Amino acid sequence: MKLIARNLPRTFTEDELRQLFQPFGKIKSCDLIMDQHTGQTKGFGFIEMPRMVEAQAAIKDLNKKNVLGKTIRVKTTRSVHRKH
Repeated sequence: MKLIARNLPRTFTEDELRQLFQPFGKIKSCDLIMDQHTGQTKGFGFIEMPRMVEAQAAIKDLNKKNVLGKTIRVKTTRSVHRKH
């Protein structure tokens, strides 16, 4: 299950993002989105967890959690399907 974490502190690192989610289970991938011009994060990242139950536990515990003074938001990503 792929998750998105938003409103992350601009000083956050990819390692810190991974550490935030590790207590809930296995992490397949972790990508913090960076601003090419400033070198800082854009305030969001993607985390992929292979086990749905672990991802749901992470959402339940981390959504609206205060992290370094910021209230983060965590939810599943939604695939966009277009009809032709």
